Amino acid sequence: MAIIVNPISPVAFSVFGLDIRWYALAYIAGFVLGYFVFKYLAGRRDSGLSISKKQMDDLLTAVIIGVILGGRLGYVLFYNLPFFLAHPLEIFAVWHGGMSFHGGLIGVIVATMWAGRRMHLNPWRLLDLMAVVGPIGLFFGRIANFINMEVMGRPTAQPWGVLFAGTGDVIPRHPSPLYEAATEGALLFVIMLCLYRFTGLRRRPGALAGMLGMLYAVFRIFCEQFRAPDAQIGFLTSWGLTMGQLLSGAMFVAGAIIFAFAMRKK
Repeated sequence: MAIIVNPISPVAFSVFGLDIRWYALAYIAGFVLGYFVFKYLAGRRDSGLSISKKQMDDLLTAVIIGVILGGRLGYVLFYNLPFFLAHPLEIFAVWHGGMSFHGGLIGVIVATMWAGRRMHLNPWRLLDLMAVVGPIGLFFGRIANFINMEVMGRPTAQPWGVLFAGTGDVIPRHPSPLYEAATEGALLFVIMLCLYRFTGLRRRPGALAGMLGMLYAVFRIFCEQFRAPDAQIGFLTSWGLTMGQLLSGAMFVAGAIIFAFAMRKK
């Protein structure tokens, strides 16, 4: 038994001949909703920040550029470098899919650090708020992955296995993008929001950013058990690891180091 799903067109609608794709709408939804949640949290007395609307807009612009550049370059370098070396123009075809969370995270960190220092705001407090709202974008991004039939899971005999009709694939697979949307997106957002609101971690700049790194790594490594491995460097497969697990392991270590320094700093 399996759940039969009719494929959804990656194009949501067209305007004057221009195709608007679900992937683009997912990014827009993540940025817009994340912006308002960030603005609400930054406006609270306990945020430790005093940020103007212009600074918010400048920060949003920097983060958008960081996410797109970092996410795309991360995918190109970490997952399918030989293909992109042979087809360099495909590097710019982001509408075909292919974004790396780990690369996007590096892009956000660089953009936030640069914007924070430029605006004379504590960049670690900015990163802590980014850590709270970041899973919102992850949630919408994974939903878009499912619509595009990307990063689907390994074969399964479970009754919730998904089979896309008319694609030629006759093997039910784990709907791994939905697993990731639920854990790395919705659940992680609830956890980070609770840590921000009901613990003293927000008074330790960098602590929430470190927690996001560790928690995301745990959820990603778990979900990789159900996700079909991405194209990767050969020696990793001999270890039985996927690229996502390797990068998440490094992310966990980095998050733990940041968290430890944040908790020790007076």
